[in-house]
Amino acid sequence: MRRPVPSIPLLTVVCLLLSLSIFTRAEQRPAITGIAFVRMYTGDPNASATFYGKTLGYGHANSDGITRYSVNDLQWLEVEALPTPAPTSRLAAVAFTTRDVAALQRYLEAHNIAIEHPLSHGAFAVRDPEGNLIYFVQEGTKVTGLPVASPNAPSHRIIHAGFLVKDADAENRFYRDLLGFRPYWHGGMKEGKIDWVSQQVPDGTDWLEYMLEGGPDPSAKTLGVLNHFSLGTPHMPDVIAALARNQCEGPNCTKSQMGKDGKVQLNLFDPDLTRVEYMEFQPSGTPCCSPILGKPPTETENR
Repeated sequence: MRRPVPSIPLLTVVCLLLSLSIFTRAEQRPAITGIAFVRMYTGDPNASATFYGKTLGYGHANSDGITRYSVNDLQWLEVEALPTPAPTSRLAAVAFTTRDVAALQRYLEAHNIAIEHPLSHGAFAVRDPEGNLIYFVQEGTKVTGLPVASPNAPSHRIIHAGFLVKDADAENRFYRDLLGFRPYWHGGMKEGKIDWVSQQVPDGTDWLEYMLEGGPDPSAKTLGVLNHFSLGTPHMPDVIAALARNQCEGPNCTKSQMGKDGKVQLNLFDPDLTRVEYMEFQPSGTPCCSPILGKPPTETENR
């Protein structure tokens, strides 16, 4: 004897389908396309303003206690007064662009990532496994009142940011497994030793660099070297000439060198010891340690 199939109330079916739809949307990670901004702390706002405004040549705007410097129409640098108590690191935050910021917040919440600063004005923030403050910004966001990129600037493109990492496996579970970042390059001061691991954003060419060799108790100077950001250029001689026009002082203003990844670079340090790394987009030497796996950035991307 065939038993009748019990009927399921229509409202229950609708609720199940709605729940499945919400879950599916949360499971789909929106595109992460590049770097929006990098934020630094400063203990000397006047010296910082001279460095970022005059030496690096960027126009600025002030709001909410933060000075923002225009790198290009869609990328900027932020400088904030040093809080109390003062952290040893002067790197305050790194921000990435996404094509759907609200969906990305839902995605991270669905994977049990705590939201440090909920979505507001097109951006939200979380902490990565090592406590770094990471923002996600709606692609195309422009800062109100920020001037157009200055012709005095040696570079109009942020291409990567890096910071000290003590547990690469934990960071990889966040950046690679959850967010989809892709291996880009790794290398070290000596062949066979890995000091730096880079991974590109999943849907662009900017990258994040793990700095693995900071020692057990790095000084502020060491952290300034490790916690850095990079500005791209087609030709390093153009950067050196622009820095000279901006009256850059000191031997670092003209001291370019070949990096281990085969790209020419030049390092400056802001008044709080944060390293600013100018880097050519394309390698002109042979990378050590591993091949470069991803497409190189260009001058016009993320603009």
